[in-house]
Formats: sequence, C-alpha cells, structure tokens
Amino acid sequence: MTTVAVRKKRSLFTGGCLCGAIRFEARGAPGKPHTCSCKMCQRHSGAPTVAWVEFDKDAIAWTGPGGAPSVYRSSDYSSRAFCPACGSSIGAIDDAPVVALLLGSFDKTNSADLIPTGHSYRSTRPKWWHVEAAKPAT
Repeated sequence: MTTVAVRKKRSLFTGGCLCGAIRFEARGAPGKPHTCSCKMCQRHSGAPTVAWVEFDKDAIAWTGPGGAPSVYRSSDYSSRAFCPACGSSIGAIDDAPVVALLLGSFDKTNSADLIPTGHSYRSTRPKWWHVEAAKPAT
C-alpha cells in the first residue's frame, strides 16, 4: 500500500453509541487530542477524565439509523451529544464549527492521531487519579 493510500485509509474514523443507533464517520485529520477532568466532562461521562478529539463539523457524517445524536445545551458555546436510546455520551457539538468526539465512542482507538497530547483541568481530577498525556516515542 502506498503512503498516500495509507493516509487516505487512516483519514476515516468510525464509531458510535452502545446500542448502535448513533453512528458516525469522521474524515480528515483529528485536531486537539486531549484529556479533560473538568466537572462538566466528569458529569457528562460519569468518569474522572475523558479523552477528546476534534473534527470540523463538515467532516462528520451521522450514519446510524438514529441520525444525529440528541444534545443538551451545557454552556454558552457548546452542547453535549448523546444517544437518546441508550444514553451513551458521544461528544460535544460546539457553536464554532467543531464537533469534539469522545475517544471511547470510536471503533478503533489505536491511531497515533488520537493519542492525547495534553490534559485540561488537572486541578479538578481526583488526587488519586494520574493522567499521562504524552505521545510515545516512535
């Protein structure tokens, strides 16, 4: 496989919710892969930390039988996305033309492009929880 073919193959990311009603395809290079421990992310996910990656809104296609996810307006600039059938958290749809997807909703999470490179809100993570956000040496 040529380098161009490998890049094209990697440029498509797929994923969805627990029940499969909400499915997505994300095309292109993911941006700002990071982890976050803010209270909003904790409450949205039920986890002490979540891992996110961003795509341009136009790079996302909602492909499952449920169409686009339901949303809850969580701040002045963003809405949290979830499946109305099973309740799975999918990500956040920002007012800026950005969709931030939770890495746990991806079918395959081993792409080097998805490795978090930073961590937000360390001060609100539980003190026993330690998050390393660094790409491994290649």
